[in-house]
Amino acid sequence: MQDIIAVIFDFDDTLAPDSTSSLLDSLGIDVKAFWAERVSTLIRGGWDPVPAYLYSMLQESNSGDPGLTITREKLIRCGRRIQLYYGATRIFDRLRKHVQSVNPAIAVEFYLVSSGLRETLTATRIARQFKDIWACDFEYDAEGRILFPRNLVSFTDKTRYIFHIAKGIVGPEARGKPFDVNRKLPPERLRVPISQMIFVGDGYTDIPCFSLIRKNDGVAIGVYDGEDRARWGRAWGFIEEGRVSNLVPADYRKNSALTNSLLMAIDSMARKIELRRNTYQG
Repeated sequence: MQDIIAVIFDFDDTLAPDSTSSLLDSLGIDVKAFWAERVSTLIRGGWDPVPAYLYSMLQESNSGDPGLTITREKLIRCGRRIQLYYGATRIFDRLRKHVQSVNPAIAVEFYLVSSGLRETLTATRIARQFKDIWACDFEYDAEGRILFPRNLVSFTDKTRYIFHIAKGIVGPEARGKPFDVNRKLPPERLRVPISQMIFVGDGYTDIPCFSLIRKNDGVAIGVYDGEDRARWGRAWGFIEEGRVSNLVPADYRKNSALTNSLLMAIDSMARKIELRRNTYQG
């Protein structure tokens, strides 16, 4: 067990508006029809939401219209253009500096666990801030066109990566070893116990992570787009159901409710880490 606090983010509607919708819009696809008709029809037919949207993207890409062909390069270009929520580019250094001011012996690490598209997310301005990024991924043909989903990250799939972080199974060296996460480790050998994790997310795919984090004494923070009133009811439901520790607008600027929530969570975890260390040494 090490003196590390892990801050784990969802991406879409947490750090930025929906990135897949941004991609579809850039291709000239009717975004509302894509989600409300194509994807929703599959879901009503029994599909899981994540493979439903990936399959619908493949259908669009293979429609025969060259302008709708989805390639790796288009995914990357979309990621470079994504506009993040206020303050999102600065929150990482702000939290690092705060941890140092509280206790220089404690490190803070950032992770991204998303049901969005990895090629897009790794091209964003903040990608370098994350120690690891897990998201959906496509296989590509020789011309870079999408062929088939290679990795899916949905609902309970996201919790798998909580255990990756806990056990230190992260980074390029962990790729291609999907069963290592099943290794049983005693609590004292965990690299980051779940009680030292903060999860920030907005939607239904984050609920399993919210529950796992809270059950193990971590902090789950729900966020919502303060300008999108249509989603306020869903966000409030997370509070009513006890899913999250706090619910705040997705605003990462200094002195915002979200930034203050993150700082307070880090303060609390740092004190617990120090108490544990002193108890062990004593």
